Amino acid sequence: MMNTLLKNLCVGALIAAGIFTLSSCSKNEDNSGKARFQVALTDDPGDFKAVYIDVQDVNINYSDSDDNGWQTLQGFKRGRYNLLTLVNDKDTVLADAYINTGTVKEIRLVLGDDNWVVTNDGDSVHLQTPSGQSSGVKLKLNSDVVADVLYKLVLDFDVAKSIHPAGGSGKFILKPVIRGFMEAQGGAIKGAVLPDSVLTAVVVLNGADTVASTYTDHGAYLIKGVDAGTYSLHFIPTDTLFNTAIKDGVSVTLGQVTAVDTVRLQK
Repeated sequence: MMNTLLKNLCVGALIAAGIFTLSSCSKNEDNSGKARFQVALTDDPGDFKAVYIDVQDVNINYSDSDDNGWQTLQGFKRGRYNLLTLVNDKDTVLADAYINTGTVKEIRLVLGDDNWVVTNDGDSVHLQTPSGQSSGVKLKLNSDVVADVLYKLVLDFDVAKSIHPAGGSGKFILKPVIRGFMEAQGGAIKGAVLPDSVLTAVVVLNGADTVASTYTDHGAYLIKGVDAGTYSLHFIPTDTLFNTAIKDGVSVTLGQVTAVDTVRLQK
């Protein structure tokens, strides 16, 4: 029921990534004149106990041609990652590399076929991946990078939109939906939900459109990469004894963190 509710709230969209200077990188003989570029993975919520994805490669492309120019980022960490451990501002760095300056046109996340979900009943189910996904999930960036600056791109993997039941077979299909943003682009929203023992989905809405979402972690939440504007927050507890709460008029300012008053869930 939780997954269905989130799907009803969410409207599929990719938010284009921008550029924000985070800090200066130390110069040395090998990397002077290059930009430092990190790619991190985080999660939007989904109604499973665990979701494991098999990350095989992370590529960037400086070319306008989709067929040429793909390069593997150095320092890439191949492996299987449980997305549901990456909520409430937690992420894992997939790549940390020094790259040439210029305009990065695209980034591509290449997945293998060792992808699984663990259902709320405890069943491990292999995720079927359509053949069209074999070339990887591509996100347009068109972002300029300059020397001696650190850029961190966060790939926000939306579980609720990416995993679909395969009819009534009990199997699932993986069609990745990923929101990409440079960390510290836009603003952020943080707050707390009580009781802190109740796992709660926090969904940021602009009208009927879902902008971002996460789960609470011991009651706390933090959502980054939200464009400046005014939003409503929906707090959806996984414990059905509690009601959904809504907080309207939450303003987000570029480069700032908006602190939201603590929400107390009611039965």
